[in-house]
Amino acid sequence: MQSTYEFEITILDARLNDWGLPKYSTEQSAGLDLIACLNEPLQVHPQAPAVLVPSGIAIHMNTPGVCSFILPRSGLGHKKGLVLGNGTGVIDADYKEQCYISVWNRNPASSNLVITINPGDRIAQMVFLPIIRPQLKVVEAFSNSSQRTGGFGSTGV
Repeated sequence: MQSTYEFEITILDARLNDWGLPKYSTEQSAGLDLIACLNEPLQVHPQAPAVLVPSGIAIHMNTPGVCSFILPRSGLGHKKGLVLGNGTGVIDADYKEQCYISVWNRNPASSNLVITINPGDRIAQMVFLPIIRPQLKVVEAFSNSSQRTGGFGSTGV
């Protein structure tokens, strides 16, 4: 696996030139902050269907063995209840269209806690990861044993 990567990015929303391009917030941040490229504030109501928010960018990694994940920002998810509507967004290396962020308000419907996303808000992060694509071999029994027995949750809670 190579140690340095350079991926092409296309700016699809000119306001990113003023707001700032997606960037790492600190020297050791794992993810690039993604920005909500909305034309007006978006109110996300508790338990309403997920909404797609444009990021204003397209990225083309064009590199076998990598992908990117779109993940929620920790503070927004924990403190306000804004999470991704699809859990995790996967961007394949050969994808080159606009990246969208699926947002969902996980707060209980009875809470009436509406989350407002403003144009230019940092609402998610993109993390780049190596990918392995093994060939699958069908067998009658596994060739090696394991200490694990049982299924889901078999090592305890």
